Amino acid sequence: MNATATLTSYRQSPRKVRLVADLVKGKSVEAALSELRYRSKRAAPVFEKLIRSAVANAKMLGMNEKALMVKDIRVDKGPVMKRSMPRAHGRAFPIHKHTSHIVVSLSSTEALFKKEKKAGKEEKKK
Repeated sequence: MNATATLTSYRQSPRKVRLVADLVKGKSVEAALSELRYRSKRAAPVFEKLIRSAVANAKMLGMNEKALMVKDIRVDKGPVMKRSMPRAHGRAFPIHKHTSHIVVSLSSTEALFKKEKKAGKEEKKK
């Protein structure tokens, strides 16, 4: 069972947001939150809030809050706002303001442990 939280049209480019996403992917929720708390990137507080939202969603599903880990973070490209900057001789240069869609998935380490245990028992039977 997974608990997810999404953020759409976050006004920062996906390339910059993925730097923060790669830091916390695969870590426990406690480790991820402590990592983000002292990170100086602009997207760090946004990820912290998003992970806390996913934890609240997991609580509603009846999952154990202490045994959660960040299973997956997906940062996708959102819509691009196109603007133009006036330049010399009446020209206009394009400016692209990129946005991101962020999806955080949490899973319980207890469930993963049970799956690994079952797989180990099946291999021993063979």
